[in-house]
Amino acid sequence: MTSSAHHQPILDKPFVLDLFAGPGGLDVAGHTLDIPSLGIEWDRSACLTRYAAGLDTLHADVGAVRRDSFETLPPEINVLAGGPPCQTYSVAGHGAGRQALDRVRGYIERLMAGESDRDIDEDLKSLTDPRTALVLEPLRYAVQATRSPRREHRPYDVIVLEQVPAVAPLWEHYAKVLEETGLPDGTRYKVVVDTLATETYGVPQTRSRAVLIARREGLGKPSLPAPTHRAYEAKEWNRKNGTSEPGQAADQPRQPSLDEDTTVSRNDADLLPWRSMRDAIARPVGSHPGRDTPFLVRSNYGSSGNPGRRGVRTDQQPATTVTGRISRFVVFQHLDEKIVYEGSRFSMNEAGMLQSFPPDYPWSGTAQAQQVGNAVPPLFGTYLLSAALGLPQPDPEALRKPWQPATEEQRAKLRGNGCGAADTCTDRCPRPEDQVPPPSSVRPRQSRGKKVSAE
Repeated sequence: MTSSAHHQPILDKPFVLDLFAGPGGLDVAGHTLDIPSLGIEWDRSACLTRYAAGLDTLHADVGAVRRDSFETLPPEINVLAGGPPCQTYSVAGHGAGRQALDRVRGYIERLMAGESDRDIDEDLKSLTDPRTALVLEPLRYAVQATRSPRREHRPYDVIVLEQVPAVAPLWEHYAKVLEETGLPDGTRYKVVVDTLATETYGVPQTRSRAVLIARREGLGKPSLPAPTHRAYEAKEWNRKNGTSEPGQAADQPRQPSLDEDTTVSRNDADLLPWRSMRDAIARPVGSHPGRDTPFLVRSNYGSSGNPGRRGVRTDQQPATTVTGRISRFVVFQHLDEKIVYEGSRFSMNEAGMLQSFPPDYPWSGTAQAQQVGNAVPPLFGTYLLSAALGLPQPDPEALRKPWQPATEEQRAKLRGNGCGAADTCTDRCPRPEDQVPPPSSVRPRQSRGKKVSAE
């Protein structure tokens, strides 16, 4: 259910705790809305980006903070948000999470029944891929808030979660238990869940996300943000325009992202056209020189290593889903009515802008393309937070202005708070070697005789 009704803020002073905060997509959204936030992020490079951007951060494992230092979190936090890592649920991943959906539903029931963390943690060790259990952390934080003396056992007022569409069944189960069972202390929520398309909120990219918005009983029933832009229909585009490079596959049509009974029709004439890559990066802004020459993009996404299945889009279309492979997208240019490969790839600044990050966002550390691909699109985040908190629709222009990075002094202070030292990580920071890679036992098997792509 979406709504464009009169907006009335439900909280006087919202303060967001962003779990699995990444490089700052949801925090940038909060900054745009003048809402303070604190992000918890495991990855060192993503934290370096956050410090450079001036975002309050704890360089820590989400589970460890819950277990060992929950009482150190600001007690005034009243909004819980997050997008747990999606590798085991994503169709691009190995599928361990999808195979464990029923087991995870069982863990949700046990959490709501008030079972001890120790017993649940012991059982979670049996999961094929430990990252599958991370989807439980938002619920575990919601329960922990009601047990916190420093918070005076006060539950979170609002919960906002987003993930890949494959996690929608778990968000539905979250909704069921939050509404019908309630937290162990009896707190219940009104919840709405759906799968939304980011291009219908002005993000210059086709990306579907499963979304959950919950409000504590007494704060009113939440609604999904009303779409502002039309949905991109690949089938219709290809019928009218075709593909521009011989031998390349056309875009595959996407499933509708909004239910048929939404209060705002996807075909409503009042909706704006979806934003294209050209809309996002053609004009010079900040240090971005602009791309005023028409171009084509060949994506690695969804190709399974087969070049013939890689979709091609023109600069007049939205980007395909921006993933950690964005740095591999090949950009072609039109010269004299011919397509000439220039070897030009998207810069990290451009990749971030396709994710709706502001120009000149200070991407730092290593694996920057992965940071960009894993992030919540900030513009989409502003619509989620606005809907969850009863705020007016955000101004998208605020995210099209160059980002002002933190000064060296500010960066040192943020890192001192987040890592324990102004210029380095400390013993309290997670160690890279502690990250558990996907076990080979859950990787899809390749048929014998077929070449395995390095991609």
